[in-house]
Amino acid sequence: VFKMAMIKCEDCGNEYSDKAAHCPKCGCPNKEISKTMAVWKTGRTVIGMLSLVLFVMISFQSCAAGLGNAIDNNNSLSGIAGFCLAICMMIAGIIAICTRKSVNKIPTVLPALFYWFGSLLTIGSGDTYGDLPIWGTLSFIFGLVFVVACYKQKK
Repeated sequence: VFKMAMIKCEDCGNEYSDKAAHCPKCGCPNKEISKTMAVWKTGRTVIGMLSLVLFVMISFQSCAAGLGNAIDNNNSLSGIAGFCLAICMMIAGIIAICTRKSVNKIPTVLPALFYWFGSLLTIGSGDTYGDLPIWGTLSFIFGLVFVVACYKQKK
């Protein structure tokens, strides 16, 4: 037998499900759910800002790697792959910051798609740009955080 946990509203005393975002009688927010949502919103914002900083750093590294590839004439595409990863991280970071207060699933998952696409571009392309697999892995982890946030947040 499935039994639903009930909590008492701090404002009106009404009992309601602990899974509800707010009291159905008075609209008082469920503080536990509010805390959980605040943690995920903050995390998404921090990752978004970090992505913008990494965009600058990875872009400069990618340009240096691309220049080195051109001088060596080694036909390596690691500089281009790194720059494409940086662009994906910038787009994902901007979306993450702009949609940080959203509880809908699409704006929460959209940055993950950009992070993962950028991560895919780095597979097997770290031959002359040794940091590229590290940035690709970090991008994959960022995407994973956004997917988990999608499932942890309640609408």
